[in-house]
Parts: sequence; C-alpha cells; structure tokens
Amino acid sequence: MKRVILFVVTNLAVMLVLSATLRIFGIDRMFAGQGLNVTALLIFSVVVGFTGAIISLLMSKKMAKWSVGAQVIDPNAPNGQREIWVLDTVNQLADRAGIGRPEVAIYEGEPNAFATGAFKNDSLVAVSTGLLNSMTEEEVAAVLAHEVAHIANGDMVTLTLIQGVVNTFVVFLARVVGYFVDRIVLKNERGNGIGYFVTVIACEILFGVAASIIVAWFSRQREYRADAGSAQLMGGREPMIRALARLGGIESTDLPKTFEASGVTGGRAIAALFSTHPPIPSRIAALQSMPVR
Repeated sequence: MKRVILFVVTNLAVMLVLSATLRIFGIDRMFAGQGLNVTALLIFSVVVGFTGAIISLLMSKKMAKWSVGAQVIDPNAPNGQREIWVLDTVNQLADRAGIGRPEVAIYEGEPNAFATGAFKNDSLVAVSTGLLNSMTEEEVAAVLAHEVAHIANGDMVTLTLIQGVVNTFVVFLARVVGYFVDRIVLKNERGNGIGYFVTVIACEILFGVAASIIVAWFSRQREYRADAGSAQLMGGREPMIRALARLGGIESTDLPKTFEASGVTGGRAIAALFSTHPPIPSRIAALQSMPVR
C-alpha cells in the first residue's frame, strides 16, 4: 500500500511542480497562444515517463535471470552444499531485515552479485560463481547482506520513481523546446514541421544524458546505504570492508547494462558522473567512519 501511495504522490508532485513552474514564468500562456496544450503535454509526459520505468521494474526479475543465465535454487530439490549454504544465508539475512525471503540464484561469471524485483517480498538475489570461489564465507555473506539491504531499503522501487521523474522532464522539455523552435523561431504555422521533430530528437538525447547523471548520483548514494545495511545485518562493518577490499583487487566484469545499478561493483563508467557505484576506497572509508555498535 505504501508503494502505491508513493507512486501516486510522486506523479502528482511532478505534475504540480511542472505546472507551477510554467505558470510562474508565463510559459503556459505563451504556448497556449501558439496552439500548444501544455496540460495535455504534461499528462502525456508523465504517462510516457513513468510507463517505461515501471514496466522495466515489473520485468526486472525475468530479465535479470535471462541476461546472466541465473539458475534459481529450488529449496525443495536436492542441492549441493554450496547452494544450500547460499540459500540459508540469504534466508537468514532476509529474516533479520524483516522482508520476505527472496528467490536465490547462482550464475556463471566474474565476481559480482545483484538484487532486483518490484516488491520487497517477491525479489531476487543472484550471486556469481566467481564471487563464491574468490571470497571467504563471511565475505560472501557480507555481499549478500548488501543485496538484501537494497531490497529492504526499497531501492529498486525508489530508483524506478527517480527514473520516472527524470523521464517525464526529458519528454516534456524536449517537446516544449521543439515546439518553440518550430513555431516561434522557424515561424512554422502548419502543424509540427521538421524543425520540431529534429529538435525533439536532439533534446531528448541531450536531456537524457543530463538525466543519466542524476540517476547515477542517486544510485551511488544508495550503495553507501546498502553497505551500511550490510554492516547492520552482519553485526559489524569489518566483513563488508574486507569484501570490498577483495573486490577492489579483483578484475570484475560488468553486469548487463540494464542491471548494472543493482550489482555490488557496478560498471566501468567513462566518467565518474555516470558511474552507478562510488569508488571502492570511498565506500570503505564510509564504512570505517560508521560509529562502532
């Protein structure tokens, strides 16, 4: 219920902020005089902006399994010692975090792990064979606790809402600028001309890049929170610090781009502004600065 309320409130807030901004600067009246229905465009932008983000969230578990070839551990089937340990560890961490026990999967790959899913009580935690083979059980448990903390914090839903908000602004502003160029600069009076379409495409690319910086910044902040959550679930910060230190010395391949924001190490971004994860030394420093409990 809280998630539904959060979704509705976020949508209303976006519409109110955009509407108020347009009225304060008189932009709505200016474009109304040029034949642009700003209110209809605003509603269209919210629908388009959030629809893609929500569909991606709802499909995230299936897409994640398919992308990395993750094999979900069936608790009712005969399993090896490693599978039993991973499943039991995630279940214990989920119980401590007060969330439903997620599906647990293992996939072939270099050291990494991720969590995804639309609901706290219906999520997925996946860990790679590379990570299981290169860390101690305590370090692996700390990484799993990090992923469980993501779920407990509602990070997947919150990131979806952030993405929906920035998508809305991208769609709306690109079309407003396109209409301005087409009607006011190029003086086109016969529907939407080529100036409109070219400008919209160019602005969506430009604004999309700016939006990616915002989303990446939020993703970096949630990594710090998940690291702190791991320390709380593990009863101390040292296991996560050791796990991060080990990851810092291991060459880890990126997760598929769609899910890199959910991984423990993230992708190698061209620039720090676009990185979904903070540098490992910064994460370790943040953990070391936590009060000892």
